[in-house]
Amino acid sequence: MDRTAGRATLSTMTDAELVARYDGRVPRYTSYPTAPHFRADFPAADYGAWLQALPHDRPVSLYLHVPFCDRLCLYCGCNTYVVRQDAPRRAYAGTVEREIVMVADRIGHRLPVSHVHWGGGTPTTLPADCLTGIMDLIRSAFALLPDAEVAIEIDPTSMSPDRLAALSGMGITRASLGLQDLDESVQAAIGRHQSYEVTESCAQFLRGLGIASLNLDLIYGLPRQTENSVARTARRTLALNADRVAVFGYAHVPWMKRHPALIPEEHLPNPEARFAQRRAIGDVLEGEGGYLPVGLDHYARPGDAMAEAVRTGRLHRSFQGYTTDTAEALIAFGASAIGCLPHGYVQNASDVPGYKAAIAAGKLAAKRGIALTEDDRLRRDVIETIMCDLRADLADIAARHRADPSVLLGPAEKLAMFEADGLVRREGARLEVTEAGRPFVRNVAAVFDAYLGRGGDAPRHARAV
Repeated sequence: MDRTAGRATLSTMTDAELVARYDGRVPRYTSYPTAPHFRADFPAADYGAWLQALPHDRPVSLYLHVPFCDRLCLYCGCNTYVVRQDAPRRAYAGTVEREIVMVADRIGHRLPVSHVHWGGGTPTTLPADCLTGIMDLIRSAFALLPDAEVAIEIDPTSMSPDRLAALSGMGITRASLGLQDLDESVQAAIGRHQSYEVTESCAQFLRGLGIASLNLDLIYGLPRQTENSVARTARRTLALNADRVAVFGYAHVPWMKRHPALIPEEHLPNPEARFAQRRAIGDVLEGEGGYLPVGLDHYARPGDAMAEAVRTGRLHRSFQGYTTDTAEALIAFGASAIGCLPHGYVQNASDVPGYKAAIAAGKLAAKRGIALTEDDRLRRDVIETIMCDLRADLADIAARHRADPSVLLGPAEKLAMFEADGLVRREGARLEVTEAGRPFVRNVAAVFDAYLGRGGDAPRHARAV
């Protein structure tokens, strides 16, 4: 596949010029408004009212956050702690169970559930009986649909036989394997030693359990990575036959977590090198693996549900990235977990002690959140459509929201430079992100962000490239 030729017809700028012009810090747009703009004084009572207002007959999704890992990976910016003893893990699982009961009681009826996602951290650090116990409670408190997807994130290096066996009893249908990079020097630089053989063994075991769908995570922009080394990693992972591959750019945010500061910035590739690494991985996955590109940073096999969602315009974006989940509400459990309800977003207390204290006191653990305005809903629709479909009909979206289209057409005028550089095409109120513009789709979406730049939020976001 000659992707270079296609780019040349769209833009006369070199990669270095494009990167220099558009690299900066913009949100990943897994929500809108983004998390830095959630209110720190959000009243938990509002969350309770939002739960009670959920329609009885509409499926919801559930997210469970486990903020524990067996080791400290220097690149990780997630809310997680190294915990190796079972006692605190069991105590945390008990708190999550109490929160599930509390939330279900507040709702007042068994809502249908279409998706369950376990994230972290490493969810499988919980003891096997805790994992199955929580899932049993979910099935009791909610009504899982027969075709519900139950997904879990896994670190292949920390999977004991009992935890692997527990996945079958939990009804897991999709597993995401963290891999990141197979180069030993890169693994040493980020504190994550993981052989291909360990990953392959875990994947084979999961397939043997009947878990048909596997995801794989790769990262570029790490210390000691090169264009050739990331291509080698991508090429070797093709044999794992993952249904989906997520390719994330490393976000160096030492002001948010202390451990990334152990990675010297001078050891990181510059923006142009990151850009080349991203393309090298994509060339392997598309050209040699036959994967289809999905949005900004995902790839899917042609027969996968995510590829079908792209084809039919039903792709969505959430805190877990790109998803086929169409539920209008996401209820989140666990420390720092973020939920999305029709009224707005809500986030639990980020620290485990604060989260546990709230639940022990019989209170909802919500600490931050934001109620959506009509303008928020309008712009969220535009941003999600651009991030998922790489195109948007601004007049049509405005009409759906009964909004003045000038609210969107005004910001769209800021895309003139993107057009001149071959990253965007516009025809009236319709805009389309070109293939050359795909790596910069977050920049395009940011044009419609009314919050960006308020309160100095830019430094808190990841680099655009």
